[in-house]
Amino acid sequence: MPTFIDRAVIEVRSGKGGDGAIAFRREKYVAKGGPAGGNGGRGGSVIFRANSHINTLFNFRHSKAFIAKDGENGGIKNQYGHASPDVIVDVPLGTVIFEEKDHAFLGDLVEDGKTIVVAKGGRGGRGNTCFKSSINRVPKIAENGEPGIRKRLILELKMLADVGLVGFPSVGKSTLLSVVSAAKPEIADYPFTTIVPNLGLVSAKDGRSFVMADLPGLIEGAHLGKGLGLTFLRHIERCRVIVHVIDMSETGRDPYEDYKAILNELDCYGFGLNKRPSILVASKMDEEGAKERLEEFKKKVDQEIIPISAISEDNIDLLIYKCADLIEKTPLFPLYSEDEEELLDHKTYTLEDEEQYFYIKRLDAHTWEILGDKMIKFYKMTNISTDEGMMVLMSKIRKLRIDDKLEELGAEDGDTVILDDFSFEYVR
Repeated sequence: MPTFIDRAVIEVRSGKGGDGAIAFRREKYVAKGGPAGGNGGRGGSVIFRANSHINTLFNFRHSKAFIAKDGENGGIKNQYGHASPDVIVDVPLGTVIFEEKDHAFLGDLVEDGKTIVVAKGGRGGRGNTCFKSSINRVPKIAENGEPGIRKRLILELKMLADVGLVGFPSVGKSTLLSVVSAAKPEIADYPFTTIVPNLGLVSAKDGRSFVMADLPGLIEGAHLGKGLGLTFLRHIERCRVIVHVIDMSETGRDPYEDYKAILNELDCYGFGLNKRPSILVASKMDEEGAKERLEEFKKKVDQEIIPISAISEDNIDLLIYKCADLIEKTPLFPLYSEDEEELLDHKTYTLEDEEQYFYIKRLDAHTWEILGDKMIKFYKMTNISTDEGMMVLMSKIRKLRIDDKLEELGAEDGDTVILDDFSFEYVR
């Protein structure tokens, strides 16, 4: 069985669009010929798809990069280049995708077959046929393909469970799951027996069913990453109902203090975990002194408590029915509110904070560099192998008043100006 992995960092690269062609018709019976350069094909995109047959990110342990192919270049006789196929990457249901550099939210794949484009392929460049006009009958200019996108992504698996069992290590969560479902989690009398989440399908006698998760044990400071805290808390984010399992056996700990510690960890972690419907379960009631400890616990908690024994299966059916009833009247909890998703998915630029088309950096006394994503993209899509193409680039530089900006910054005649992999001499 594959190792359970619930977090991975990978790289994706979409394909560059194919370059447009510069070509002319020279057919025997076609008068005057004309431009005949075809457009380039679209580069391949990288697409993530939710797959219900996968339950771990194990496949990403060694596959760290997913690279789509570039589009085919345009050809003569107005032949378009072929588009490259998209790269489809299957991930488990419940996978959440973020960009590594700023942790920007990209998508939450919770439905089987749902897809999200994480890196869109570049469009193909236009061939010289597209630049024909009444004043330029024989254009010797074409576009290069749009560059592909390169990103580093964080994949986090947040399991899909209706009910989450929470509690300190060794309070009986795994035993309870093994009694109410066919799941077979590891059970032992030492802490942190469960180090990965376990899922089980629970069926009530009235025909209702739901998924229950036995999650790694919680300790104080879990929201800060202590113990297995973040592993545990990540997977409970989706649970609609939380079952607090409180150990009533002689452990040397105070059940009420344990309960308060768990509530505090849920509250500190956020995501509204402290607002989820909850059920309190007093476990190991077959142990000596458990009834007395339960009575003391009841005096401090104003909530119904279900005492259970996994050995004798006392009140197990009652617990199952309580969970099923709560699930029926509890809606799904989105990881992000609609307002938050809108904020994460779309950045709205105002006139004040719109991204600069270019900016200039001084490298040394006589060397300058033109930077800016938009300017670099324009340069990469401009075919400067012809005089007309070079004129397009120089016209853009003049239109943006880059030469005026250089003069303002103190550039002198003969200084070198660098734009990506192209350089030219500055002249006032």
